[in-house]
Amino acid sequence: MKRGGQEIYVGPLGHHSRHLIKYFEGIQGVSKIKDGYNPATWMLEVTSTAQELSLGVDFAEIYKKSDLYRRNKALIEDLSKPAPGAKELYFATQYSQSFLTQCTACLWKQHWSYWRNPPYTAVRFLFTTVIALMFGTVFWDLGSKTKTIQDLSNAMGSMYAAVLFLGIQNASSVQPVVAVERTVFYRERAAGMYSAMPYAIAQVLIEIPYIFVQASVYGLIVYAMIGFEWTVAKFFWYLFFMFFTLLYFTFYGMMAVAVTPNHYIAAIVSAAFYGVWNLFSGFIIPRPIYTHKF
Repeated sequence: MKRGGQEIYVGPLGHHSRHLIKYFEGIQGVSKIKDGYNPATWMLEVTSTAQELSLGVDFAEIYKKSDLYRRNKALIEDLSKPAPGAKELYFATQYSQSFLTQCTACLWKQHWSYWRNPPYTAVRFLFTTVIALMFGTVFWDLGSKTKTIQDLSNAMGSMYAAVLFLGIQNASSVQPVVAVERTVFYRERAAGMYSAMPYAIAQVLIEIPYIFVQASVYGLIVYAMIGFEWTVAKFFWYLFFMFFTLLYFTFYGMMAVAVTPNHYIAAIVSAAFYGVWNLFSGFIIPRPIYTHKF
């Protein structure tokens, strides 16, 4: 093909490209190939745009008027007709594999994609550890102070700040990853490898172990440094809320990319929702308490 996708030769190469060489050498003005010269290099040189202008020819037009072109068209026409008694192709399902196999394959692909992406996975754990140590230092031993409303407000503020910091970080950092993976998904879905649902399920499931480790690391450090009451129920409730909070922030980041053209627009849209969630989370504007007087 020449520039623009126009065909200039479609046919067999032959031994040492002799058919290709014979075709182009048959065109008036084209220089003969030298002994021992690479046929591919020679073909590119003699069919360049500069050579076309020099010779005053259009190799695409020459090919369309050649016997080779007519033979190719006749062959295509002949092969496009089904043989007598032939049946149309039929597939019982749209995809060659079952739904479960598609999910397994997508999950395996996502696993290796995340494992080979330390700028996303490792940096997230590092950021979580740093934030945990910072919050633990700032709110040191506040959990044991519960005598006044201000003490309780300080303890709640530590959890509120952690949710906001880590949640927004998770939602923002996952968006470029999802945007890159989406390009691959479009290509593989078009090839009929799997449907959208197994891909979405795998994308959700692969985040769960990473977020669980993230919530556990943060919870252990902060819970100990702030000095909350060490009971099994309270500790696991703390981990439970941290885990699911980070989950919904991360999944929101994925959703924002899914409903927007790219992760840049997703980041802009997400910022508006972060502000709304921050404002109406119940900490900045607390729930009103109504008292009845009789």
